[in-house]
Amino acid sequence: MLNLIWLSFFFVAFIACLFQWLVLGQADIFEQVVSSIFTMAKVTVDIAIGLIGILCFWLGMMRIAEQAGVVGALARFISPLFTKLMPDVPKGHPAMGSMTMNLSANFLGLDNAATPLGLKAMQDLQSLNPSKDTATNAQILFLVLNTSSVTLFPIAVFVYRAQQGAAEPTDIFLPILLATFASTMAGLCAVAVVQRINLLNRVVMLYLGAAMALIGGLLVYFTQLSAQALAEQSSFLGNFLILTVLVGFLVAGVRAKIDVYQSFIEGAKQGFEVSIKLIPYLLAMLCAIGVLRASGALDGIVDIIRQLVVWLGFDSRFVDALPTAFIKPLSGSGSRAMMIETMNTYGADSFAGRLASVMQGSTETTFYVLAVYFGSIGIKYTRHAISCGLIADFAGMFAAIVVCYWFFG
Repeated sequence: MLNLIWLSFFFVAFIACLFQWLVLGQADIFEQVVSSIFTMAKVTVDIAIGLIGILCFWLGMMRIAEQAGVVGALARFISPLFTKLMPDVPKGHPAMGSMTMNLSANFLGLDNAATPLGLKAMQDLQSLNPSKDTATNAQILFLVLNTSSVTLFPIAVFVYRAQQGAAEPTDIFLPILLATFASTMAGLCAVAVVQRINLLNRVVMLYLGAAMALIGGLLVYFTQLSAQALAEQSSFLGNFLILTVLVGFLVAGVRAKIDVYQSFIEGAKQGFEVSIKLIPYLLAMLCAIGVLRASGALDGIVDIIRQLVVWLGFDSRFVDALPTAFIKPLSGSGSRAMMIETMNTYGADSFAGRLASVMQGSTETTFYVLAVYFGSIGIKYTRHAISCGLIADFAGMFAAIVVCYWFFG
């Protein structure tokens, strides 16, 4: 899928260049497109260098959290919920531990830890599968929750915004939280309808009720604030929680009697490796998107959508961020590059730049997660996994648009 997206960007851009040269007589379009490749290559290196420091620091702190048992404590907390949501999985089965650990790692933004835990969970669930090539109800629910799971600290998005010159990189903290919560609830409800899961169960209602009460409380409070105050409060809350959690990790590490400094160094080394590994993927997608925009093809597609939106009588500012939403279910690196390109074009603090950032943080990459998780255990028939995952994606993107209009006008 990623290969097809990447190639299509270059082919569409080339066709657009030929059209502008042969029909419109713009011979300099080829120079503009080639120039965009060099520009995007430079932007890629600048971003990667800026990422090294914060990724090293964050992954170092996350390593302390792992070794201090923070992830395990979260897993034990949410385990009773999954016992009710997945009645086909016996209580105490290894899959329960793997799933809760995976979702807990996602919640804290521990992507490196979440993926192997997710693969382990799929293998554990596969041991209960009577039809090895067909996804079970539990596997589908787990996958949908993975593609839409709430992430408390989307640090990578904050870093990219800082790299692009955002005045307050964390002012999108609450919009992302609200959008990803909407995505998770939509995905859970979609699966519950198909699988006839009883969401009115006392245990389920207790967990969901607590989450909804928290989100509802935030909504009630923030409806009383102006757009400027909303952004300021979102930034304050995000920064306050990040610092509080980091100090909490250190306290947990000291209480667990681990060598917090050495744990930090081990995690930080991982951060450097991750930063370097990102460069080729980011370079490939940013150059492809730069070529697409320089050729006029991307602007042409966006303009058609904008004209339709205006014709329907709606505000069209959200249209400039839609390319990120379109690519997100297909490619994580593609949507990340599109988000960066949107901020680079319109500004990190523009409405489009902020909305693209919220969209990037609101859901996971549905088709990638499905391919990796199901592919690892040989699942061929995914049943309702794709449709429920896309429902969650749509809900997250729609919520992102609504919340950004609310927070940023």
